Amino acid sequence: MTMAAEVDEASPQKILAPVLSAFWDQPGSWTLDTYRRHDGYEGLRKALAMAPDDVIAYVKDAGLRGRGGAGFPTGMKWQFIPQGDGKPHYLVVNADESEPGTCKDIPLLFANPHSLIEGIVIACHAIRSNHAFIYLRGEVVPVLRRLHEAVREAYAAGFLGKNILGSGLDLDVTVHAGAGAYICGEETALLDSLEGRRGQPRLRPPFPAVEGLYACPTVVNNVESIASVPALIHRGKDWFRSMGSEKSPGFTLYSLSGHVASPGQYEAPLGITLRQLLDMSGGMRPGHRLKFWTPGGSSTPMFTEEHLDVPLDYEGVGAAGSMLGTKALQCFDETTCVVRAVTRWTEFYAHESCGKCTPCREGTYWLVQLLRDIEAGKGRPGDLDKLNDIADNINGKSFCALGDGAASPIFSSLKYFREEYEQHLSGRGCPFDPARSTAWADNDAHLGVNA
Repeated sequence: MTMAAEVDEASPQKILAPVLSAFWDQPGSWTLDTYRRHDGYEGLRKALAMAPDDVIAYVKDAGLRGRGGAGFPTGMKWQFIPQGDGKPHYLVVNADESEPGTCKDIPLLFANPHSLIEGIVIACHAIRSNHAFIYLRGEVVPVLRRLHEAVREAYAAGFLGKNILGSGLDLDVTVHAGAGAYICGEETALLDSLEGRRGQPRLRPPFPAVEGLYACPTVVNNVESIASVPALIHRGKDWFRSMGSEKSPGFTLYSLSGHVASPGQYEAPLGITLRQLLDMSGGMRPGHRLKFWTPGGSSTPMFTEEHLDVPLDYEGVGAAGSMLGTKALQCFDETTCVVRAVTRWTEFYAHESCGKCTPCREGTYWLVQLLRDIEAGKGRPGDLDKLNDIADNINGKSFCALGDGAASPIFSSLKYFREEYEQHLSGRGCPFDPARSTAWADNDAHLGVNA
């Protein structure tokens, strides 16, 4: 695992901004003692001395945006919680990280769980909540154990429980292990799962801020969003805004994976480019070049080599035709078959569809059938138009964003690599499979593929 904390300040890598990952490489980084040696829970002391509404205003002024994918302003989401309604308020932390290519929340929880716990207490003070839930993927048992231990330490030290630090705030935290469904990363499906029902998206309105967990006002935030709050409060909003861009300020974790020399988590200011990240991480694997990549996981429209200098913030990526999403930078070199990659992604979405709405349930199934035929060289001339048409009938017409995510790689791959799809339809097979293709030798020269 590559970590921002390992960066030599004298190197070009000094552009990285290790905050959440500042001491991931230290022994016992997950313990309360280590966390407190690095100003742990100092942000909480400052926040508890502020009025709840002032904390919300402070986070809004700092410009912190949700790190779970959509980039919605965190302070604004907190502000939506109605006050004086006589109902309990809940904070739910979405730790069900499952977007293909995304690997930031799980390493963060494994190496520095107290940053999340401190952020939870601050957020609950702000929204006037006395109970928070952490919904974690059940497969990551070592992280689950470490998180349980961190919560125990926080209770023992007086950072959770009754009258926290003499402030009058009472707060309990429940860690809940999910059963491993991609759909439960969608906030309303997560809430249904947390209540003991099958994880399926809810029809909105009402929104979670009005009727969320147990039909009470609820804030659902990503792990990284909440874990970023303590440093923001402790070091100040001006410090936070000194990084990133005007509309996307601050630091964030980028998951760099695929055919790269040094995959891992890189913590940098928003607005860094993939070219910069590759330059400081050793680039693509030796002897190969970048062919296509995703800026925010497989559910975001793919980019190509021409997008290397797109600023990786919400506005920059959006203007270029994709979404920053979870900042999962999956990089594929010239030996990768686009059709094969998109087929595998689509198989994942078809498998993970909850089946609640027809466009997603039926559409992803038929996308997989078409793509498998095309990949195997059994496609028909009209299949590409049919593929595009089915994706269009899913996009924007499903209960949640899973349908949109399934359509994104279809649209973008046809936009940038239609010729490669047509190559599969020509009867000559896949140019990237020497065992099946009669076109392999013909394509070696101009594709740069090593047989």
